[in-house]
Amino acid sequence: MELILDVVNSFWFQSIFKLILGFVLAGIIGLERSSWNKPAGFRTHSLLGISSVLMMLCGEYMAQKYNNLIDPSRISAQLLSGIGFIGAGTILRDGFNVKGLTTAAALLSVTCIGLSIGAGFYLGGIVTTFIVYVILSYSYKLSDKLEHFTMMTLKIEISQNTNEVLSSIEKLLSKYHVEIKQIKRPDKDDDDNGSETVIISGQYDRVGFNKNELLHNITSLKNVKELVEE
Repeated sequence: MELILDVVNSFWFQSIFKLILGFVLAGIIGLERSSWNKPAGFRTHSLLGISSVLMMLCGEYMAQKYNNLIDPSRISAQLLSGIGFIGAGTILRDGFNVKGLTTAAALLSVTCIGLSIGAGFYLGGIVTTFIVYVILSYSYKLSDKLEHFTMMTLKIEISQNTNEVLSSIEKLLSKYHVEIKQIKRPDKDDDDNGSETVIISGQYDRVGFNKNELLHNITSLKNVKELVEE
């Protein structure tokens, strides 16, 4: 029993436990973000989570190694600030979509792994490399199994009779089992005769859902001038 407690309380066991726990907890937040179609999803959150844990462990390891005679966080802090500029350069905006967030998070992970190996914290670097590889290679399989619901946001321009058209759109969304979360009418006109833009956010089950058919039916409605999915 005493041997088991010694192993559990050892720095090496605690390191592995913290890395896995950081990955799991950050991944849970990422899954919630993914379910709302946010740019930073499961992979980005889990990569940043495990990188943060690794940096804390690396600092703790160096403090133990050098008996607190130096400040081991200074070099890593400067390097992480620098890698932030490189990561920002990989993030691009393509219309309503944001690309490169996972790549930027992967660069941060690689930087943290390099710092750990350079400090002699081999176990942390190796375990993190394995987890990061699994995240990048197989996380989509986990996401597909857990994320059945997806958010959609429609920006619809209506030429006139907005209330009537909006009522028809709501009926169509209900027919396709889309749960409306929010309806915005930023330029609402009281007389309801002028052109107006309506933004509708909804959630739907991806299984058996025909998005193209739904969008076609909405654009076919009278007085619908333009439809854009954000």
